[in-house]
Amino acid sequence: MNRRPLAVTIIACLYILTGVVGLAFHFTDFTKPPRLEYDIAWVELIRLLAIVSGVFMLRGSNWARWLAVAWIAYHVVLSAFHSWPQVAVHSLLCAAFAYFLFRPEATRYFRPPS
Repeated sequence: MNRRPLAVTIIACLYILTGVVGLAFHFTDFTKPPRLEYDIAWVELIRLLAIVSGVFMLRGSNWARWLAVAWIAYHVVLSAFHSWPQVAVHSLLCAAFAYFLFRPEATRYFRPPS
């Protein structure tokens, strides 16, 4: 198995951390008076996807890096409904993550062993 690039490790850990913190933060929404519970459930699912993506990137699963890029691209689209600074930050993160996750070293890491 190829050695995991440092950039992949950092990005995967960021996804795990973001997912865990977001999951804990939004979990308290379930205890508040009835709000659209489906909305809260979708937010929690998105946070879980971040954790799954991060864990499986650390394990070298190719699909996980695609999920990671799709996850941040979803946030670029979602931030378009908020403010331009959010769009800018999410776009920069998306570009940086895609750059580092699809570099030749990362591609070798995510390639299945022959």
